[in-house]
Amino acid sequence: MFFEGTFSIDASGDGSRLDRALEAVMPGSGLRLRRRLCDEGHVSVDGRARKPGYKVRAGQTVEIGEVRAMTTADELGLRIVRLEGGFAAVNKPGGVHSAAISGKDEPSAEGVLAELFPGCEPVLLNRLDYLTSGLLLVALTPEAREAYLRCEADGAIKKFYLARVQGRLDGIVSVRSRLDTDDRKTTRVLAEPDPDSRRWTGITALSHDNAAGTSLVRCLIMKGARHQIRAHLSSIGHPILGDPLYGGGESPRGLMLQHQRIEMPGFQAEAIPLF
Repeated sequence: MFFEGTFSIDASGDGSRLDRALEAVMPGSGLRLRRRLCDEGHVSVDGRARKPGYKVRAGQTVEIGEVRAMTTADELGLRIVRLEGGFAAVNKPGGVHSAAISGKDEPSAEGVLAELFPGCEPVLLNRLDYLTSGLLLVALTPEAREAYLRCEADGAIKKFYLARVQGRLDGIVSVRSRLDTDDRKTTRVLAEPDPDSRRWTGITALSHDNAAGTSLVRCLIMKGARHQIRAHLSSIGHPILGDPLYGGGESPRGLMLQHQRIEMPGFQAEAIPLF
């Protein structure tokens, strides 16, 4: 399922086409996908199914019903951002699995890599949570995969994320707490520090929305653990907006966490910031 839920049209969306208005709650999704959802009757306005060109009005309620499995890269909203030196960066919207799930027939970015890179041997090098948007790195040759693993072991890979968090966070913060990832569903932050600096989360405050009581921050990790940024931010009292597991509450835009930039020797890529 790509998305399911309801939202209200605000003043800024008044008069917009329905397929355009959907982008507010499906950031990073393709226009073709949003149009298909409307054409197939998955989207209703005030209880009535509407076509892509329907002009919405402020105050109307839009509901997106359960969407069938999507199996092509275009339908999943995947886009190649950069292709160079045996590596590729692919932008993934929130609400799409990064990797195939054992025992489940659900679409994933990994499942369409062969479609995106015909004639290559693509291997997914990093994973993002289902709700997280942003860059996936792909090795197109066995040699590229080995080069990535060497860079990761040397701490030579930098992954930058953008996050909108609760509360006012100022300056630069380094969260060094060890993480317990034994539970597949949630990650626990421990009291003792992790001696491996590749497991730390560096946080830089970028801006504040005083009216909403939120902050925009950039997070840097080098070798991420499951839910690392989400758990670390929550542990210092600044959960990510829209995070259902770590106290971020609800957000009409979903989890506000994006893998926005990656840097490594010989390759770098970035996605257009969503927040």
